[in-house]
Amino acid sequence: MIKRGASFAKINLFLYVTSKREDGYHNLYSLMTQIDLWDDIYIDFSQKELSIACDHPDVPSDESNLAYRAAVLFYHLFKKKSCEKKGLSIEIKKRIPPGGGLGGGSSNAATILTILNNYYKRPFSKAELMKIGLSLGADVPFFIFGSPAIAKGVGERLEKVPNLRPYHLVLCDPGIAASTANVYKNIDFRLTLNQKYNMNTGLNIPLRGQEFDVRDQMHNDLEESACRLYPEIKETKEEMELLLQRRVVMTGSGSSLFALFSARENANKGYERLLRKWARSKRKIFLSSFK
Repeated sequence: MIKRGASFAKINLFLYVTSKREDGYHNLYSLMTQIDLWDDIYIDFSQKELSIACDHPDVPSDESNLAYRAAVLFYHLFKKKSCEKKGLSIEIKKRIPPGGGLGGGSSNAATILTILNNYYKRPFSKAELMKIGLSLGADVPFFIFGSPAIAKGVGERLEKVPNLRPYHLVLCDPGIAASTANVYKNIDFRLTLNQKYNMNTGLNIPLRGQEFDVRDQMHNDLEESACRLYPEIKETKEEMELLLQRRVVMTGSGSSLFALFSARENANKGYERLLRKWARSKRKIFLSSFK
């Protein structure tokens, strides 16, 4: 039996780094939403051994792959519930650019956990599955959560934002993979102190009733660090803003950048403009929308 899953990307509509923790990680305050850019994942349950393959050269097809590790962890905990481990093969058809701050690896892991949990008739609750996911990566619980959310802590404390105004977006992968560890390591906290976010009260986000329009709240504390480390990100951002005539923001720890559009027609025009301009460059352009 083969099961297929769509493993969606995410963007950070705003991301504030509120403090550095004693364990070396950072506390965040971020609004994340999934977008309709996805990897296809195929799981064949008829196999005797656990294996993984991916069609992207920069994604490992071995035991270090986060989706593989998710399957190993699931079966390890599943076995403790007196269930027999079975072999399977995982195949990932990659569309989400690796190292782009779009959460592709975390999404793959969350998709594997969700598919396996459903296949075996939900031995774990959603909360338990999110806890399992957290041990694999800070973004994994968000993809299991499955809704636009405010993320706090390292990203594991999630609060649903049900009334987020939907947008279309033009997304650009500058053609480089940013190192999350290096971007966080090089944060200049002096440059994040004048942010609009109030650490005591947070942003004024209506959780019920009126629609929340995020356009005026878009921000990323990691952008300055990423642009210093990777000049290609800064150059791409400046060119996008000039060509699209609107604000462009980096997602996650980089390197992908996006601009929001209310109308699909205008997003299409912006997408085509970038395609024409960068036809021979290593930059990749995507047209997407909030999922």
